[in-house]
Amino acid sequence: MDSLEALIKAKIPCEETGIRVCHTVCAICSPANNCGVNAYVRDGRMVKLEGMDEHPQSKGRMCVKGLSGRQFAYREDRILTPLKRVGERGEGKFEPITWEQAYDEIASRLNGIKAEYGADAVAFFGGYNKWYRPWLRRLAHSFGTMNFGTESSTCMTAGWMAWKTASGQLARPDMAHTDLYLGWAMNPYFSGYAKATAIEKRREKGMKVIIVDPKITPAVERLCDLYLRPYPGTDGALALCMGNILIENGWIDAAYIEKYVHGFEEYKAYVKQFNESNVEALTGVPYEQVLEACRMIWESSSMCINENSAPIPHHKNGFQNYRAIMALLALTGNYDREGGQLPGLHSFTHQMAGFVTRDEEFAEVTEPENAKPAVGAERFPLWYHMEKEMQCVDLARQIMEEKPYPVKALFAMGMNYRMLPDDQYVKEALLKLDYFVDTDLFLTDTAMLADLVLPVCTSYERGELETYPGCYAWYTKPAIDRVGESKSDTEIIAELAKKLGLGDEELEAGYEKNLEFILRDLDITVEELKNSDVPIKVPNVKKSAPGEHLERGLLTPTGKFELYSELIASHPEWHLDPLPTYCEPLDEADPELYPYQLCSGGRIPNAIHSRLHKVKWARSLRPDPTAELSVEDAKELGIEAGDDMELYTERGCICVKAMPSHKVPKSVVFFYHGYSEADVNSLMSGTHVDPYSGFPAYNSTRCGMRKKVQQ
Repeated sequence: MDSLEALIKAKIPCEETGIRVCHTVCAICSPANNCGVNAYVRDGRMVKLEGMDEHPQSKGRMCVKGLSGRQFAYREDRILTPLKRVGERGEGKFEPITWEQAYDEIASRLNGIKAEYGADAVAFFGGYNKWYRPWLRRLAHSFGTMNFGTESSTCMTAGWMAWKTASGQLARPDMAHTDLYLGWAMNPYFSGYAKATAIEKRREKGMKVIIVDPKITPAVERLCDLYLRPYPGTDGALALCMGNILIENGWIDAAYIEKYVHGFEEYKAYVKQFNESNVEALTGVPYEQVLEACRMIWESSSMCINENSAPIPHHKNGFQNYRAIMALLALTGNYDREGGQLPGLHSFTHQMAGFVTRDEEFAEVTEPENAKPAVGAERFPLWYHMEKEMQCVDLARQIMEEKPYPVKALFAMGMNYRMLPDDQYVKEALLKLDYFVDTDLFLTDTAMLADLVLPVCTSYERGELETYPGCYAWYTKPAIDRVGESKSDTEIIAELAKKLGLGDEELEAGYEKNLEFILRDLDITVEELKNSDVPIKVPNVKKSAPGEHLERGLLTPTGKFELYSELIASHPEWHLDPLPTYCEPLDEADPELYPYQLCSGGRIPNAIHSRLHKVKWARSLRPDPTAELSVEDAKELGIEAGDDMELYTERGCICVKAMPSHKVPKSVVFFYHGYSEADVNSLMSGTHVDPYSGFPAYNSTRCGMRKKVQQ
């Protein structure tokens, strides 16, 4: 082997090899991370990637998912051109067409449906990735409909709603200054790895950690000083009992409550029923452990909470459970206090970077005045009041029933119908549409149902604005050549807006021009961001000191942290509780027929929803869809590791591999979602949902479990 060949094989960047290192970003998961990537590029193709040391958040590290990025970008089934359906819908037969033909057809069909049924009959949906959502929302509004929705109908938003109900805005834990970290549903070794490193370092300096989780995770094994193990979905009962103990023992900040908390007396009266006599029966956690957790809170000068917005809300009582957990901050004076939970400003695409942009104004300025309320508004009124968008859990029902009005067409970007409960019903609804467009990287199960499919590019192939805590911003640059004729999501939106003839000149002007408006209040320009290869600090940002929000008044009806929600109380027609009340999480299926509790919302290190199931490196770490069940249940059912087993509900049955584990509680089974061949969401009910947020009860569905009989 000659020296040049050896250098190329070793992927050494230099003039001889033609390999250069480009800074870019991994957007496989969500804007909350978007870690920095060093892409080694030769002849326009990425030959290697690694973490980027200069990145202020990821600091050179990458997770298993991110390290699969090259295979993800160059999967053999990337869509190369716009595709038009030529067979029956769902048959998967397409022919290539040009972008001009695609835009002409979409504009003709959507405008035709608008003319016949009204703009409300067209819905717009944003899936993964989330970076383009302000643009898609504006496109929907400029078209004349409120029917914009996203996959956040089942992810994150319920937590944001709970924060807004209690305090008016989002907040994040001040781990850097806290004495006690209450890690509720926290498993950063599988999701959000940077947090694990931060906790490890803080523990070395004396920070105590309590972890609350039904499953024994790596975080439980490595990070905690006290472990509370409730039954799934009983978090609210546990938190309310903790509140009662804190109050009864005087382990609260009475002066703080008097000045800054609303509804304490009503809350105090309610939580008395969660006590020594019933907490273990309700939650599975011994009272002595709950008491010890409360004592640790009292003995700590500060406490903050990791209140995960994915697993906690995925119960029919999830929104209220979330509120009950956050109430502990108000009782102990740890909201808007150093070492507690600090209110954060919305920066960009729901990130809290420390500065404010105008992305929400940009998205909402063309909101139609006389449009009908979005899908789900009647069924989930609190959701619609707060979010002003579709609750997509109700989309399939409205398509099928055409009540309160018909939805005839859907323009979707990165949609995964399997993210919704009872997803075979969702599939049936998509097939009923008069017209369905999807954009994606791959010809997914959802794209196969479309009339027309548009190819989009990865984050490595486009430039986009990123924001990070600490007042960092970054306008990335394309690192590699685009695969095929793929375009960025925002290019498609701007070009389609022009074809639709909406008259929205600002939207038509495109992403970069729009960013000039979105960032206009900051002492930094789009051009300055573009000229930097790394994230840079936005200068001259005024930071709020802990306590300022409380003194100024919170963004709630009372200006205080509301244990009793005046917003909810002012709408008795919603039939929702102003206090964070508790109800049993499980559905009404017959426990004799379905004696186990199915949890499908957890994380595994090598996957994010269905996005990496077909990436060879990632899939090799768990090649088969695998259910984790307790050793006790496995023994009773005669199931051993690697056996085929069946999970079933009244809606269907899936076959998976068995993984008996001492880390799983008895009568509970954990299964990761997103597999076409083992579609767990097909087992989930579309009516077993949270009435406050609309979120599906992915973590508390009764199911049956049995060893598969070999034919």
